[in-house]
Amino acid sequence: MCVHGVKTVQTRRRWLATAAIGGVTAAGLPGAVAATPSSLASPSSVAPPKDMSPREAVAFLQAGNERFAAGKTAAPNRDIDRLREVAPRQTPFAAFLGCADSRVPIEIVFDQGFGDLFVTRIAGNVAATENIASLEFATEVLGAKVLYVLGHTSCGAVSAAAKGDPVPGQISALFQHIRPAVRAARGDVARAVLENVRIQAQTLVEGSTVISSLVSSGKLVVAGGIFDLQSGRVEPVDLAVAGP
Repeated sequence: MCVHGVKTVQTRRRWLATAAIGGVTAAGLPGAVAATPSSLASPSSVAPPKDMSPREAVAFLQAGNERFAAGKTAAPNRDIDRLREVAPRQTPFAAFLGCADSRVPIEIVFDQGFGDLFVTRIAGNVAATENIASLEFATEVLGAKVLYVLGHTSCGAVSAAAKGDPVPGQISALFQHIRPAVRAARGDVARAVLENVRIQAQTLVEGSTVISSLVSSGKLVVAGGIFDLQSGRVEPVDLAVAGP
Protein backbone atom coordinates (compact mmCIF):
# COMPACT_ATOMS: atom_id res chain seq x y z
CA MET A 1 0.00 0.00 0.00
CA CYS A 2 2.81 2.39 0.86
CA VAL A 3 4.63 1.70 -2.40
CA HIS A 4 1.41 2.28 -4.37
CA GLY A 5 0.86 5.58 -2.58
CA VAL A 6 4.38 6.77 -3.38
CA LYS A 7 3.90 5.80 -7.03
CA THR A 8 0.61 7.72 -7.19
CA VAL A 9 2.21 10.86 -5.76
CA GLN A 10 5.14 10.56 -8.16
CA THR A 11 2.77 10.15 -11.11
CA ARG A 12 0.86 13.30 -10.23
CA ARG A 13 4.07 15.24 -9.66
CA ARG A 14 5.49 14.05 -12.97
CA TRP A 15 2.61 15.29 -15.10
CA LEU A 16 2.31 18.50 -13.12
CA ALA A 17 5.98 19.17 -13.71
CA THR A 18 6.22 18.08 -17.32
CA ALA A 19 3.07 19.83 -18.44
CA ALA A 20 4.12 23.02 -16.61
CA ILE A 21 0.57 23.67 -15.49
CA GLY A 22 -0.31 27.13 -14.18
CA GLY A 23 -2.64 28.07 -11.35
CA VAL A 24 -6.41 27.74 -11.17
CA THR A 25 -8.62 30.74 -10.61
CA ALA A 26 -11.18 31.05 -7.87
CA ALA A 27 -13.85 30.25 -10.45
CA GLY A 28 -12.25 26.86 -11.08
CA LEU A 29 -10.61 27.78 -14.37
CA PRO A 30 -6.93 27.37 -15.25
CA GLY A 31 -4.49 30.22 -15.38
CA ALA A 32 -1.67 30.62 -17.87
CA VAL A 33 0.11 27.47 -19.00
CA ALA A 34 3.70 27.40 -20.18
CA ALA A 35 4.50 24.00 -21.66
CA THR A 36 8.19 23.19 -21.91
CA PRO A 37 9.67 21.59 -25.04
CA SER A 38 10.82 18.53 -23.08
CA SER A 39 7.26 17.89 -21.92
CA LEU A 40 5.78 17.82 -25.39
CA ALA A 41 7.34 14.75 -26.94
CA SER A 42 6.35 11.77 -24.80
CA PRO A 43 2.75 10.44 -24.83
CA SER A 44 3.39 8.47 -21.64
CA SER A 45 4.33 11.63 -19.75
CA VAL A 46 0.99 13.29 -20.51
CA ALA A 47 -1.42 10.39 -20.00
CA PRO A 48 -4.14 11.53 -17.55
CA PRO A 49 -3.59 10.24 -13.99
CA LYS A 50 -6.58 8.42 -12.55
CA ASP A 51 -6.53 10.31 -9.26
CA MET A 52 -6.83 13.89 -10.51
CA SER A 53 -9.00 16.34 -8.61
CA PRO A 54 -11.59 18.31 -10.65
CA ARG A 55 -9.40 21.41 -10.61
CA GLU A 56 -6.32 19.45 -11.63
CA ALA A 57 -8.32 17.96 -14.48
CA VAL A 58 -9.18 21.42 -15.81
CA ALA A 59 -5.53 22.41 -15.71
CA PHE A 60 -4.59 19.14 -17.40
CA LEU A 61 -6.91 19.97 -20.27
CA GLN A 62 -5.43 23.44 -20.63
CA ALA A 63 -1.92 22.00 -20.74
CA GLY A 64 -3.00 19.67 -23.55
CA ASN A 65 -4.36 22.62 -25.50
CA GLU A 66 -1.08 24.47 -25.05
CA ARG A 67 0.75 21.52 -26.59
CA PHE A 68 -1.66 21.56 -29.52
CA ALA A 69 -1.35 25.32 -30.08
CA ALA A 70 2.44 25.06 -29.93
CA GLY A 71 2.45 22.37 -32.61
CA LYS A 72 3.97 19.88 -30.15
CA THR A 73 1.13 17.43 -29.57
CA ALA A 74 1.91 14.17 -27.81
CA ALA A 75 -1.22 12.46 -29.21
CA PRO A 76 -1.60 10.15 -26.20
CA ASN A 77 -4.02 7.21 -26.05
CA ARG A 78 -4.66 7.16 -29.81
CA ASP A 79 -3.52 3.70 -30.83
CA ILE A 80 -5.34 0.39 -31.16
CA ASP A 81 -3.98 -0.85 -27.82
CA ARG A 82 -5.64 2.05 -26.01
CA LEU A 83 -8.91 1.41 -27.82
CA ARG A 84 -8.85 -2.23 -26.73
CA GLU A 85 -8.01 -1.17 -23.19
CA VAL A 86 -11.11 1.01 -22.85
CA ALA A 87 -13.42 -1.21 -24.91
CA PRO A 88 -14.90 -3.00 -21.85
CA ARG A 89 -15.50 0.21 -19.87
CA GLN A 90 -15.11 3.95 -20.31
CA THR A 91 -14.00 6.31 -17.55
CA PRO A 92 -13.53 9.75 -19.15
CA PHE A 93 -12.06 12.39 -16.86
CA ALA A 94 -13.85 15.27 -18.62
CA ALA A 95 -17.17 15.82 -20.38
CA PHE A 96 -17.79 18.45 -23.05
CA LEU A 97 -20.61 20.47 -24.48
CA GLY A 98 -19.09 21.70 -27.72
CA CYS A 99 -20.10 23.08 -31.09
CA ALA A 100 -20.63 20.71 -34.03
CA ASP A 101 -18.34 22.87 -36.20
CA SER A 102 -15.97 20.65 -38.20
CA ARG A 103 -13.05 22.89 -37.27
CA VAL A 104 -13.32 22.10 -33.55
CA PRO A 105 -12.44 18.40 -32.98
CA ILE A 106 -12.28 18.46 -29.20
CA GLU A 107 -9.98 15.49 -28.54
CA ILE A 108 -7.42 16.98 -30.93
CA VAL A 109 -7.81 20.52 -29.57
CA PHE A 110 -6.97 19.28 -26.06
CA ASP A 111 -4.45 16.61 -27.15
CA GLN A 112 -6.37 13.67 -25.69
CA GLY A 113 -7.27 10.22 -26.98
CA PHE A 114 -9.61 7.24 -26.76
CA GLY A 115 -11.61 7.14 -23.54
CA ASP A 116 -10.32 10.43 -22.12
CA LEU A 117 -13.20 12.74 -23.02
CA PHE A 118 -16.97 12.31 -23.24
CA VAL A 119 -18.06 14.72 -25.96
CA THR A 120 -21.48 16.03 -26.96
CA ARG A 121 -21.55 18.43 -29.91
CA ILE A 122 -24.36 20.57 -31.25
CA ALA A 123 -24.36 23.74 -33.37
CA GLY A 124 -23.86 26.72 -31.08
CA ASN A 125 -22.87 24.48 -28.12
CA VAL A 126 -26.34 24.93 -26.66
CA ALA A 127 -27.59 23.06 -23.60
CA ALA A 128 -30.58 21.32 -25.17
CA THR A 129 -32.43 18.71 -23.15
CA GLU A 130 -30.83 15.76 -24.92
CA ASN A 131 -27.34 17.13 -24.38
CA ILE A 132 -28.01 17.72 -20.69
CA ALA A 133 -29.18 14.12 -20.34
CA SER A 134 -26.01 12.82 -21.99
CA LEU A 135 -23.83 15.00 -19.78
CA GLU A 136 -25.66 13.81 -16.67
CA PHE A 137 -24.68 10.29 -17.69
CA ALA A 138 -21.07 11.35 -18.26
CA THR A 139 -20.72 13.01 -14.87
CA GLU A 140 -22.95 10.98 -12.54
CA VAL A 141 -22.46 7.50 -14.01
CA LEU A 142 -19.07 7.64 -15.76
CA GLY A 143 -17.47 9.93 -13.19
CA ALA A 144 -16.17 12.82 -15.33
CA LYS A 145 -14.63 15.43 -13.06
CA VAL A 146 -14.94 18.40 -15.42
CA LEU A 147 -17.94 19.58 -17.41
CA TYR A 148 -16.56 21.92 -20.04
CA VAL A 149 -18.58 24.25 -22.29
CA LEU A 150 -16.50 25.07 -25.36
CA GLY A 151 -17.38 27.84 -27.78
CA HIS A 152 -15.25 29.05 -30.66
CA THR A 153 -14.53 32.14 -32.72
CA SER A 154 -16.46 32.71 -35.96
CA CYS A 155 -19.34 30.53 -34.76
CA GLY A 156 -21.91 30.30 -37.54
CA ALA A 157 -24.79 29.48 -35.21
CA VAL A 158 -24.15 32.54 -33.05
CA SER A 159 -23.75 34.73 -36.13
CA ALA A 160 -27.02 33.45 -37.59
CA ALA A 161 -28.86 34.00 -34.31
CA ALA A 162 -27.51 37.56 -34.21
CA LYS A 163 -28.72 38.27 -37.77
CA GLY A 164 -32.14 36.80 -37.15
CA ASP A 165 -32.78 36.09 -40.84
CA PRO A 166 -35.29 33.38 -41.83
CA VAL A 167 -33.63 29.98 -42.23
CA PRO A 168 -34.90 26.68 -43.71
CA GLY A 169 -35.90 23.58 -41.83
CA GLN A 170 -35.40 23.24 -38.09
CA ILE A 171 -32.13 25.19 -37.80
CA SER A 172 -33.90 28.13 -36.21
CA ALA A 173 -34.86 25.91 -33.25
CA LEU A 174 -31.33 26.49 -31.97
CA PHE A 175 -31.70 30.27 -31.97
CA GLN A 176 -33.90 30.43 -28.88
CA HIS A 177 -30.99 29.04 -26.86
CA ILE A 178 -28.50 31.55 -28.29
CA ARG A 179 -30.52 34.79 -28.41
CA PRO A 180 -30.10 35.56 -24.68
CA ALA A 181 -26.36 35.74 -25.33
CA VAL A 182 -26.89 37.97 -28.37
CA ARG A 183 -29.02 40.32 -26.29
CA ALA A 184 -26.46 40.38 -23.48
CA ALA A 185 -23.74 41.22 -26.02
CA ARG A 186 -25.93 43.88 -27.70
CA GLY A 187 -25.41 42.27 -31.09
CA ASP A 188 -21.61 41.99 -30.89
CA VAL A 189 -21.00 38.48 -32.27
CA ALA A 190 -17.59 37.94 -30.67
CA ARG A 191 -18.96 39.00 -27.31
CA ALA A 192 -22.06 36.85 -27.87
CA VAL A 193 -19.85 33.77 -28.28
CA LEU A 194 -18.43 34.43 -24.81
CA GLU A 195 -21.81 35.17 -23.25
CA ASN A 196 -23.21 32.03 -24.84
CA VAL A 197 -20.60 29.90 -23.08
CA ARG A 198 -21.58 31.47 -19.76
CA ILE A 199 -25.31 31.10 -20.33
CA GLN A 200 -25.09 27.48 -21.49
CA ALA A 201 -22.94 26.59 -18.48
CA GLN A 202 -25.50 28.19 -16.21
CA THR A 203 -28.27 26.30 -17.98
CA LEU A 204 -26.47 23.00 -17.42
CA VAL A 205 -26.30 23.59 -13.68
CA GLU A 206 -29.70 25.17 -13.19
CA GLY A 207 -31.44 22.72 -15.52
CA SER A 208 -30.06 19.56 -13.92
CA THR A 209 -30.34 18.52 -10.29
CA VAL A 210 -27.77 15.82 -11.04
CA ILE A 211 -25.14 18.28 -12.25
CA SER A 212 -25.88 20.92 -9.60
CA SER A 213 -25.55 18.31 -6.85
CA LEU A 214 -22.17 17.16 -8.15
CA VAL A 215 -20.96 20.76 -8.32
CA SER A 216 -22.19 21.52 -4.80
CA SER A 217 -20.47 18.44 -3.40
CA GLY A 218 -17.15 19.34 -5.00
CA LYS A 219 -17.10 16.25 -7.21
CA LEU A 220 -17.46 18.27 -10.42
CA VAL A 221 -16.15 21.55 -11.78
CA VAL A 222 -17.91 23.37 -14.60
CA ALA A 223 -15.45 25.15 -16.88
CA GLY A 224 -15.74 27.17 -20.06
CA GLY A 225 -13.55 28.39 -22.87
CA ILE A 226 -13.41 29.78 -26.39
CA PHE A 227 -11.33 28.05 -29.05
CA ASP A 228 -9.58 30.54 -31.33
CA LEU A 229 -9.58 29.24 -34.90
CA GLN A 230 -6.49 31.28 -35.74
CA SER A 231 -4.18 30.55 -32.80
CA GLY A 232 -5.53 27.15 -31.81
CA ARG A 233 -5.65 28.24 -28.19
CA VAL A 234 -8.58 27.90 -25.82
CA GLU A 235 -9.08 31.05 -23.78
CA PRO A 236 -10.73 30.27 -20.42
CA VAL A 237 -14.04 31.97 -19.60
CA ASP A 238 -14.83 32.86 -15.99
CA LEU A 239 -18.02 31.19 -14.83
CA ALA A 240 -20.11 32.00 -11.79
CA VAL A 241 -21.29 28.36 -11.63
CA ALA A 242 -17.86 26.71 -11.78
CA GLY A 243 -18.07 25.09 -8.36
CA PRO A 244 -16.28 25.18 -5.00
